[in-house]
Amino acid sequence: MSKQSKAKRDKRKKLQPKRPINRLNAQQQVQNHAVLTNEEGQVVAAIGLQGTEWLLAIGGQTMGNADNPIPMLAMLKHLSNVQEKEGRTVNLEYSTQLQQLIDDLAADEGKTAEDYLAQLVSEFEGVEGEDGEEGQDSAEAAQIVDEAGTETDTAADAAASPAASDDKPQA
Repeated sequence: MSKQSKAKRDKRKKLQPKRPINRLNAQQQVQNHAVLTNEEGQVVAAIGLQGTEWLLAIGGQTMGNADNPIPMLAMLKHLSNVQEKEGRTVNLEYSTQLQQLIDDLAADEGKTAEDYLAQLVSEFEGVEGEDGEEGQDSAEAAQIVDEAGTETDTAADAAASPAASDDKPQA
C-alpha cells in the first residue's frame, strides 16, 4: 500500500453523498393511491399505503387504517357524490394498483368493477337514510371536507405529493 492510499480513500468518502441513517423502527413512506380533490385542486381526502397497511386521511388527519382499501374507496366515492349533490366540484382519482384490486374483487363476484364499486357506495347511502346519527356523521365529514379546502398544509397534501407515490393516479 502506498502512503497516499488513505488520503485518496478519505477524499473519495467525502465526495460521496451522505447516506440516510436507517432506524429499526423508522416509519415507512406513505404511497398515495387515491386522491379526492376540490375545484381549487387542493387535496381533501386521500388513501395511502404504508408498508402493508392502508391509511385514510380526511382533512389532513388520519381517520383510520385497514388491510383492505376498497371500503375506504367506496366511502370516498360516496363523499364525492355527496359533495357533487351539494353543487361542489370534486375529482376522485386512484392508482392502477387500486383499480386492479377492484377488478379482481369484482371478478370474484362476477360483476364489473363499476357495478361492484357502485354496490359498495349504495351501502353507504343506505346507512345514511336509516339513522339520524349516521346522517349526522356524513354531515360532519362534509364539514371536514369544507374546512380542508381552506387549509393548505395538510397530511393528505403530503401523502399526495409526487415524491410519495410512484404510481400515476387514474380516473
